Amino acid sequence: MRWNKDYLLAFADSHIINYPSPINLSYLWSFGSAAGFCLIIQIITGIFLAMHYTPHIDLAFNSVEHIMRDVNNGWLIRYLHANGASMFFIVVYCHMFRGIYYGSYMYPRAHLWYSGILIFFLMMAAGFMGYVLPWGQMSFWGATVITNLFSAIPFVGPSIVEWLWGGFSVDNATLNRFFSLHYLIPFLIAGLALIHLSLLHKDGSNNPVGIDSSFDNIPFYPYFYVKDLFAFFIFLFIFSYFVFYYPNTLGHPDNYIPANPLVTPTHIVPEWYFLPFYAILRSIPDKLGGVLAMGGAIIAWFTLPLLNTSEIRSTEFRPIFGFVYWFLVADFFLLGWIGQKPVEDPYILIGVAATVFYFIFFFFLVPFVGLAEKKLVRFRP
Repeated sequence: MRWNKDYLLAFADSHIINYPSPINLSYLWSFGSAAGFCLIIQIITGIFLAMHYTPHIDLAFNSVEHIMRDVNNGWLIRYLHANGASMFFIVVYCHMFRGIYYGSYMYPRAHLWYSGILIFFLMMAAGFMGYVLPWGQMSFWGATVITNLFSAIPFVGPSIVEWLWGGFSVDNATLNRFFSLHYLIPFLIAGLALIHLSLLHKDGSNNPVGIDSSFDNIPFYPYFYVKDLFAFFIFLFIFSYFVFYYPNTLGHPDNYIPANPLVTPTHIVPEWYFLPFYAILRSIPDKLGGVLAMGGAIIAWFTLPLLNTSEIRSTEFRPIFGFVYWFLVADFFLLGWIGQKPVEDPYILIGVAATVFYFIFFFFLVPFVGLAEKKLVRFRP
């Protein structure tokens, strides 16, 4: 085609229109495009919010109320941003667990998997810092508790905490630093997302069967464009339902109270999307051990391509792994539930058991189930 002589149009043609896609992709492969849409919403709404937000401990809470009450459509922008963060994490969690189920971390897509986990790590950093910005009661105490955890790191821990605080306590310097980093990180995520897409197009998409068959590929447009568009409207409906009818459901009630350093909340909890990792942190009685466990819970996702021993990608054909996989999903929900409960029995015991299984899955079951399945196939009569 003549228009393909233009480099930009040729690039769009090869990566969007005539990009070869496996013919059997399901709607589960639409979570990636939905995550991209969420990122765009967060960047656009974040820019508009930054125009009216004041990063000062005496003015931050009132500036958020000013956005809600006085800025034209400010309530909509704020609710889109706040609920968009939750939607972003929901979509990315689904995307990641779909990747585990269909073996998207296996060769030759290990680097694609690593880039996705890096994006998730940056999302967690941006989400935590964004949670602090309204300077509500839970914002202040959440920032105090989480940043204090770094003090458990030997030798450099106290210095890291002081750098994060910009002083000797969570104060105005802390809020300014978090605001600057929160504004910057989404653009880093966008750049990393482009690298993620380039790695995807380099090795090609995985598929439900897990077999690379280039002769069964079809163009992305119009087939999967329409499928992603349908998934997009489903997502938009759910997103709009929360924004317009239950905009505060996914937030914590204490965060609608101005921060008070003299009054400690009964239960200090982060946003819901951090609760599984927060539960792992609390399940270890030692402070340093809890920090290492929480960090290890994220690093565990990086180890999947390294510890995998199976040559079969899709869990559809791995009944033993499928059994433990659904235990992992249930365990992740259980950890999220434990994370919002008080530190008392029986929640402590349940949290410890759920944490133990979480690490057993990644560091023991992933390699040994693959080896066991190989032996079963080899000795099959």
